[in-house]
Amino acid sequence: MKKLVLLLAVGVSLWACKNEKRSNIENPQNEFSETDTTVVDIDTKAEANEVNTTTSKTFPLELKSVFAAHGGLNTWKKMNNLCFRMKGKNGVEVHTISLPNRKNKIETKDWSIGNDANGVWLLRHDLAYEGNPVFYHNLMFYFYAMPFVISDPGINYSAVGPTVLDGETYNGFKISYNKGVGDSPEDEYILYFDPTTNKMAWLAYTVTFKEQKKSDDWHFIKYDKWQEVNGLLLPKKLVWYEVEDGKPTDKKMVVKFDNVSITETMLEASVFKKPSEGRYVN
Repeated sequence: MKKLVLLLAVGVSLWACKNEKRSNIENPQNEFSETDTTVVDIDTKAEANEVNTTTSKTFPLELKSVFAAHGGLNTWKKMNNLCFRMKGKNGVEVHTISLPNRKNKIETKDWSIGNDANGVWLLRHDLAYEGNPVFYHNLMFYFYAMPFVISDPGINYSAVGPTVLDGETYNGFKISYNKGVGDSPEDEYILYFDPTTNKMAWLAYTVTFKEQKKSDDWHFIKYDKWQEVNGLLLPKKLVWYEVEDGKPTDKKMVVKFDNVSITETMLEASVFKKPSEGRYVN
């Protein structure tokens, strides 16, 4: 019965994302191969000096150029839902996010995690979920939605000088958060971008969820491939690296994304509601 409830929930989410080409989550094909990658360049000239009409927040000019290189912050702000699929450590995960309020749901054949108006919930079936649902429920969304997600309120920016990563030189911005912003306000990020194309190339980040204090233990993700979806340049492949002396060295983990959908359709609150057999977690 639990499995039936879980599969029905998966079906509702897939319908909500309006993506008829999504395959059965229990029988994924080899859709994560390198050969199907399509990367489309977006002309940045028209929006290089865009003014964000949806918020009064002021951004550094170079950061505006990064947003523009990925399709423009105004285009991002028009979107109301984002869906993508990735292969996690326990198999295929389908992520569904309501962008205006950041309600989200992650579904696999063995468990689901989501958050609604009452908090983060967990539904388990065959396997116990290994990890902290509160930490994980929006983690991959945050990585995936770069660089746009750093336009959120309560964020501070400071320029970083030219930095060599894996033999290439990048400019960057360090991101910090005001007190009380998000689950881990002590987290810090550095967004590195190509000074010629203004496209994001690397993300350095710290993890402070448990300790809730500043850390100098930096992790690195290379934004290795991009794909154009509804006017926005979104990640196709992320590569995590080993770190030595504060710099990325060898590849450690690769995560690929497919069946990506981002539209102006507003998702119903019921999409993210805790299933009757789920439970809220602290």
